[in-house]
Amino acid sequence: MAASRFQAFWNHPAGPKTIHFWAPTFKWGINMANLIDCTKPPEEISYPQQVGLGCSGLIWARYSMVITPKNWNLFGVSSTLAGTCVYQIARKIRKDYFSDEGTAVMAPVD
Repeated sequence: MAASRFQAFWNHPAGPKTIHFWAPTFKWGINMANLIDCTKPPEEISYPQQVGLGCSGLIWARYSMVITPKNWNLFGVSSTLAGTCVYQIARKIRKDYFSDEGTAVMAPVD
């Protein structure tokens, strides 16, 4: 039973014998880097980088569902990338537009 499942996985058109498996697998490294960036201050987040990565994630997630065979590894990594980018952009927006830091009110001078 386990051998037949492994054999099916190994011989799948998007299995480990093809680039269709390895490219999305290594793309998980970008997601890990984006998650590690959650520990950095929001000032260091780049809007263009996160928007670009997020759009790329959405495009590739959609593409992975219209190709034959469906590439679930590519779908998972791409949708996760889009999600982490949305989170990073939300952190940056929260800091830039909704933070009370630096909005100190000056006391009237008598």
